[in-house]
Amino acid sequence: MNGNDIVIREFRSIDREKVRRIACETAFLEENREDFFDDNEILADALTLYYTDYEPDSCFVAVHSDTIAGYIIGAKDVKMMQQIFNIKIIPKLIIKTISKGLFLKKNIRKFLMHVIISFFKGEFFTPDFSRQYPATLHINIDKDSRKHKIGTALVERYLNFLRENRISGVHFSVISESAKTFFTKLGFAILFEGKRSYLRYYLGKDIPCYVLGKRL
Repeated sequence: MNGNDIVIREFRSIDREKVRRIACETAFLEENREDFFDDNEILADALTLYYTDYEPDSCFVAVHSDTIAGYIIGAKDVKMMQQIFNIKIIPKLIIKTISKGLFLKKNIRKFLMHVIISFFKGEFFTPDFSRQYPATLHINIDKDSRKHKIGTALVERYLNFLRENRISGVHFSVISESAKTFFTKLGFAILFEGKRSYLRYYLGKDIPCYVLGKRL
């Protein structure tokens, strides 16, 4: 594979399951996700459902030999996205989790308990950057397709899409040093720095949290 073999195109409904698969496989800093949350349907819903089902026109995929090698999914108005997520998606996720009896699983209870503790410690708080940076994004590359500049091509396509729609800026969070380095090399600025402790029981350390942004 090389960069010339990759085609960046608009997301299609037939891409939905492949996007969801990559999202699950690359979650939790690529640690074994079954140690945290071993229901791929609910995990994929939490990570991708808004983008693929409510705003598919803001989503793009990288294709190599008819295979989805990566994706970038986004929202032009993060405030609207959060409203829809809170009203329409979160209640369904809770109902699904209860109906499947997932709260009875020890690994899921433990993970959610640490997430709740982290939340009440204020670790999920970040300043509101939506006025200057109204859009957001979520990007992932399949593990077997990395180091071919796919991420850079996806980001460039998405930024051009936002410019075409006269969006003034984009911001989003990352929880790894490598992701921060990747985006800062593309001209994104660090708007906020913090840390999160909900994986300390597993990793033995806190993880960083950066909010990155770019004016368009």
